[in-house]
Amino acid sequence: MAQDRHSLAARDTPDLRKVDSHPDHWYPLAWSNELAAGKTLGRRLMGEPVVLYRGASGTVFALEDRCAHRQVPLSVGVVDGDVLQCGYHGWAYDCSGKCVDVPYFGMDKLPNGVCAYPAREIDGLIFVFPGDPALADQQAPAALGSATNRRYKTRKLNREVACHYTFMHENLFDMNHQFLHRRNMGTIKAKCLDRRSGDDWCEVDYTFSRTEGRASLGETVIVDLVRAKGDKKDFGDLMTIRTQYPYQRLKVWVGRELGGDRDPVLDVWLAYTPLDKEQRTNRTFGYLSVMKPPVPGLIHVAWPFVTWFTERIFAEDKAIVELEQAAHDAQGTDWNNEVFPAIRDLRELLARQGRPGERANRPAAAE
Repeated sequence: MAQDRHSLAARDTPDLRKVDSHPDHWYPLAWSNELAAGKTLGRRLMGEPVVLYRGASGTVFALEDRCAHRQVPLSVGVVDGDVLQCGYHGWAYDCSGKCVDVPYFGMDKLPNGVCAYPAREIDGLIFVFPGDPALADQQAPAALGSATNRRYKTRKLNREVACHYTFMHENLFDMNHQFLHRRNMGTIKAKCLDRRSGDDWCEVDYTFSRTEGRASLGETVIVDLVRAKGDKKDFGDLMTIRTQYPYQRLKVWVGRELGGDRDPVLDVWLAYTPLDKEQRTNRTFGYLSVMKPPVPGLIHVAWPFVTWFTERIFAEDKAIVELEQAAHDAQGTDWNNEVFPAIRDLRELLARQGRPGERANRPAAAE
């Protein structure tokens, strides 16, 4: 019976949990305010150690986090100007990764350096580009949702999740999972209105209705803030979720005129950075932005309730996708039997845009 289920699922799509994030994109590794001038941060990206450091110029640089000498982490080193010195023997590397000094060896025969990565700051996040450096400029995101728009109040989303990044995309894209949040939101029915797709993106539209139960205090506060920007006499809602590979964005509109060029009342931008080589763990970075209502100061009073509510929802999502990853690990392959057309679109996009990892050609029995 189990083998039949496996065979049925396998006909649908390649094992998505063995498709790596494509390296030719920018991935956030840290918040800008985590890295002061003259300091270092050790991070991991797709299984590789990366050191971020901010030089005297204020610019952020990214190098392989292992000294070419004894392989110790450069993140325990010393920043001198825009040069990073290993904390062990003082080998020095410039921002291109070139070894520019070995204090006890002389300048005539310097050894090889270390790998360097393009790095840049966008809207308060530090991004690194692990792929072909020639493609870096054309792939950089211009802005991260409404994070810097003063008409919105924004909070950071920051969580390490023990699952493959594709589970994160599916979780947000599929609003039919509202049953998961019944304790915090009552019973909500999502209705899919439309879906669209292109070579490197796909979108889905939803509207919602409550079928049972009552809204929690946190949800009520958010809805009231949203209603303050809409037409209370004719309150419609539209949610659009877009995966623009490799990022996701969720936007909500309310009132008579929905979508189009109007600014959303809720805007969420998300990125999922794979940490380990197997890509079974990701760090989710994002911004959740709510448009400020007309009443001055109201959003600041309500913000603790917004934070409390969204943290509870995110905690439920984290727990369920980690259970999905555990099920995949136990089965050794992807038994997903997907019936929702929007998620089938998404899975095809992620398989097409990602890069099959070494695990993709490994027999399930070897996992």
